Amino acid sequence: ERKLRNIQKKSHLLKEEVTEEDVAQVVSRWTGIPVTRLIEEEAKKLEKIEEKLSQRVVGQEQGIKALGNAIRRGRSGISEENRPIGVFLFLGPTGVGKTETARALANFLFNSENALLRLDMSEYMERHSVSKMMGAPPGYIGHEEGGQLTEKIRRRPYSVILLDEIEKAHPEVFNILLQIFEDGRLTDAKGRVVSFKNSVIIMTSNVGSQYISQMRPLGFGIEKDHIPDKENLKKKIYDSLKEAFLPEFLNRIDEIIIFNYLGKKELKKIVGLELDKVRKRLEKVKQIKIRFSPKLQEVLAAKGFDPSLGARPLKRVIQRLILNPLSLKIITSEIQEGDRVLADLSQGKVVFQTTISPLHRKREKVSLPR
Repeated sequence: ERKLRNIQKKSHLLKEEVTEEDVAQVVSRWTGIPVTRLIEEEAKKLEKIEEKLSQRVVGQEQGIKALGNAIRRGRSGISEENRPIGVFLFLGPTGVGKTETARALANFLFNSENALLRLDMSEYMERHSVSKMMGAPPGYIGHEEGGQLTEKIRRRPYSVILLDEIEKAHPEVFNILLQIFEDGRLTDAKGRVVSFKNSVIIMTSNVGSQYISQMRPLGFGIEKDHIPDKENLKKKIYDSLKEAFLPEFLNRIDEIIIFNYLGKKELKKIVGLELDKVRKRLEKVKQIKIRFSPKLQEVLAAKGFDPSLGARPLKRVIQRLILNPLSLKIITSEIQEGDRVLADLSQGKVVFQTTISPLHRKREKVSLPR
């Protein structure tokens, strides 16, 4: 009884005082602002930005380092006060982690991948489509709805904005972006001023991809005379950017980051990350614990390797060789909730070795005959 009284004194069922954490959680729910994370020392968090992003993005160490430095400049107050936290242009081939970097950054800075606002700039190729960003003028259809960009940022000011394939946008879009990059604000069709100073803006582009393809290593036995001059290739990439974009637009970008092609070493790491996602999903939804043999992982990496397409073919390989047969076995009850499964390779085929859980054995013993 004495122990129970001591425990009751230390921890009450009903809180009599409202703490800082309680206020932070309520504010975070109402506004979408990650106040719960601001309770931590932000300096310590920003020190680890490269480490955290590298856990999800493989083979892009230089790009992540440049991104981390620019974010720290913006958050430390050294950069201009009203500008966005950072404005970046990601260059590189498909499937190398440009979008994944944006997702990882949104999750790291603002505690949720929902903080990523993605706009496909191929939808803004015509002059009249510019009104979709800011909202339709009074008297036009859609005036009450607000703009696709301004309304979302007004409701959630702490966001990562991803502008995909920026080179496809109409020139009028660049005029709007110039104002956001310089002043950090934009007035929507209803006359409300929307602030972008707490957001990160990331643009992706395929400009100069023909030169980026020459930067990848082609093999182990390359002679020194045939090694591409990276500095010369970078100069050609920047020349391509100058042809595609106006100088005043490029001058307002904090960092232009070139993403590398992925090699076999990087793809093996990505195999581990993708299979880890499968393992966590199965354990969460079906309580099935699955392991993947090293031999199977090597085969998946070999089948999914395509330098020109990046990591995207790998996801299709995992879907075809792992997820399709696994889902069939779950539907036919060959694999049930609580089972332990080893995915391995036998005679060139993927096999699933199942260990029935003690829970199922207990059910089988207790089940009554009809």
